Amino acid sequence: MTTDPLPPGLTRNSRLDRWVEMRTDGVVEVRTGKVEIGQGITSALAQIAAEELDVDYARIRMIPADTGRSPNEGVTAGSRSTMDGGGALRQACAEVRDAFLQAAARRLNAGVDELFVRDGTIHRKASNESATYWELSAEVDLSRDADGRVAPKRADQLTLVGKSLPRLDLPDKVAGAGVYVHDLELPGMLHGRVVRPPSYRAVLDAFDGKRIETMPGVRAVVRDGRFLGVVAAREEQAVAAAAALAKGAVWHEAEDLPDVDAIPAFLRSRPSKAKILSEKGVPKQAGAHAVSASYSRPFLAHASIGPACAVARVQSGAIEVWCQSQSIHPTRLDIAKTLGVAPDTITVRHVQGAGCYGHNAADDAALDAVLLARAVEGHPVRLQWSHEDELAWSPFGPAMVVAMEGAVDDAGRIVDWRHELWSNPHIARPGLQESPSLLAAWHLDQPFAQPPGIDALPGIQPTSERNAVPIYDFPNQRVVLNALERLPVRTGTLRAIGGFLNTYAIECFMDELAHAAGVDPVELRLNHLSDERAIAVIKAARERSGLASRSRHDGSGGDGSRGMGLGFARYSNEAAYAAVVVEVEAGATINVVRAVAAVDCGRTINPDGVRNQVEGGIVQAVSWVLKEQVRFDRTRITTRTWDDYPILRFSEAPPVEVSIIDRPDEPSLGVGEAVAGPVAAAIANAVFDAIGVRVRDLPLTRERMLAAINDA
Repeated sequence: MTTDPLPPGLTRNSRLDRWVEMRTDGVVEVRTGKVEIGQGITSALAQIAAEELDVDYARIRMIPADTGRSPNEGVTAGSRSTMDGGGALRQACAEVRDAFLQAAARRLNAGVDELFVRDGTIHRKASNESATYWELSAEVDLSRDADGRVAPKRADQLTLVGKSLPRLDLPDKVAGAGVYVHDLELPGMLHGRVVRPPSYRAVLDAFDGKRIETMPGVRAVVRDGRFLGVVAAREEQAVAAAAALAKGAVWHEAEDLPDVDAIPAFLRSRPSKAKILSEKGVPKQAGAHAVSASYSRPFLAHASIGPACAVARVQSGAIEVWCQSQSIHPTRLDIAKTLGVAPDTITVRHVQGAGCYGHNAADDAALDAVLLARAVEGHPVRLQWSHEDELAWSPFGPAMVVAMEGAVDDAGRIVDWRHELWSNPHIARPGLQESPSLLAAWHLDQPFAQPPGIDALPGIQPTSERNAVPIYDFPNQRVVLNALERLPVRTGTLRAIGGFLNTYAIECFMDELAHAAGVDPVELRLNHLSDERAIAVIKAARERSGLASRSRHDGSGGDGSRGMGLGFARYSNEAAYAAVVVEVEAGATINVVRAVAAVDCGRTINPDGVRNQVEGGIVQAVSWVLKEQVRFDRTRITTRTWDDYPILRFSEAPPVEVSIIDRPDEPSLGVGEAVAGPVAAAIANAVFDAIGVRVRDLPLTRERMLAAINDA
């Protein structure tokens, strides 16, 4: 019998009983290190488990991730949960199923090849003999390591994977059953609020805590350096006490932020280290049609509608935390560093929250709750951020700028391609560096230094350079990253990270080259692709959207014209393929009329789940492109309310059609971040198609559109 290499996630967490437990009541408990943040991953993983174990989907109970019980799968991020976590769980469940088959064979005195499983009951062929998983659970020892000697099912054996089974997490959410950490209630629970400095590097000169201690319900006023907080019996009392504490605090501030309206120039002026990402062919080539352009995005907020929340309890040297973190094990490590305690004295349990794709304030709230809970030992403290702090203090998606140059010959071939980008490292998640990455740790009386960002994790594509190296076949190309040092604005990972702007720049520039050479933009793409899966999604999007039968124009339609544009990418050049066609009404403002996407994510676990991800990704990208930008003056972040930071409204969300190209014989690929970049480029290309105007700096606001129209 051959042994196949274990998936990396299973290699790091090889004990089978960390993944699966068969209960005697017929329930199958499944644990995973991946967490539910609204993306439906626990349902997809349950589907994988039910498939490999041959049990009904309804028997599966997905146990929320817990540092004390669950496999440590690091961070739920990078569109890798199905790829990595799904692969590990699939193999673990295949080995668990085999262990029960071996036990049944012994009990029934039969060969394994004489047995088959139906909904957890193991039957002997040609007889009425059977045994269930639950009956055999005492005989099967899962406290052993996976060994790779059992292969998961082949594509032709699948019965559940590939079907749109209902999401496990939705019924309680629809019913308002209190699934969120914000709704968590524990006996003796108190409520906390933190008062933030007014700006990043503000220094606390004075505050009056004594007066706050006398306010109704206040149990503790906490000050540790620049960290200020209150604990009260009721939430509204904590809110009132925090407001009074903020009003009486005196701060000294510095004007050390850049000009928010000149971010591209600021980024290009910063000290940086150049890194060649790709270089092939000969030095810069001339072509009959040469084009250059620059594209940028501003700082973007996660703008979670539900602000960060956590609950913590400190008692007899043990710390318990309930939070919405996407990285419970790394967050535990950073809390331990901050407090100077051993990590095994801390238990972090994941509870669903508002969700985000990237690094918002969830981890920060966990430390805040612990720092306040220390002041009222034995009492759980529920700590919730305000919307204002969520917008102003969460890590922002970094601003970026990309400069492009290229040339096309008379035959319509791209003979030269130059891509140069400026970006700081995107990763600032907990647990990755010596100094904690949690906000409150930097504000203590003995503060930790804010660590610099990092750009890559082992085995994962670097963040800022994602999608910078084109998937297209160019004979001569040069791609350069100018890695910036720390920026004066707090940044972290945001959905699609560097892939968003790199794809936006590449796909807009492909259209610009096509226009300069007088060739069809879609055909230009197809003529420079050898990857058949890439070609298939582009053709599918073109056909389904009607772009194939529509004659393109160059903006001669005038104000209010309709236009269509396409954007394409394979996210990170290793995850899902996605092509998106967008139709817009464009004039002084832009309205996205509809969007049509074609996606290839390999083996599709749950088609409806894939459509959910694509639809949500399209809506979020439309919001980024048309509306979103973090603003600040020279001292403070001024984006603090929804009026300051508008996002797409329900009435503005376009209808979306999603076509899935399923490839059950291929590995599953991450889809959560696949469409953001293609959507952005498709909108910009559609605007040009409609009115002949290119606005390359995001967002495509009314002011920028009017300026471009007036300059045209």
